[in-house]
Amino acid sequence: MPDLADLFPGFASHWIDTSVGKMFARSGGAGPPLLLLHGYAQSNVMWHRVAPELARHFTLILPDLPGYGWSVAPRASADHEPYSKRAMAAVMIEIMPRSTSCRPGRCGTAWTATSP
Repeated sequence: MPDLADLFPGFASHWIDTSVGKMFARSGGAGPPLLLLHGYAQSNVMWHRVAPELARHFTLILPDLPGYGWSVAPRASADHEPYSKRAMAAVMIEIMPRSTSCRPGRCGTAWTATSP
């Protein structure tokens, strides 16, 4: 399956094993890490217009959240816990590059920014 890499020149594509399954993410740029989270019913591709400029100042990590884009869709439960913001945040912590010791900055849409 093509990963639309032509929209992200200079970015690497990654398939990352996590506790919920394989997650897809892109990375690129230089500087402090910045995790960019897409919104509801979108994927990492939503960042393709701003990523090149941000990559001049940050090392970007652009994942597909669980169940979106090319990332695995976790098995649903009666309480939908695998799709809670807490569960998705835990998966994002898993995919952050283990080589960095600094806490990433965050940028997201209104959907990803809200938390109960």
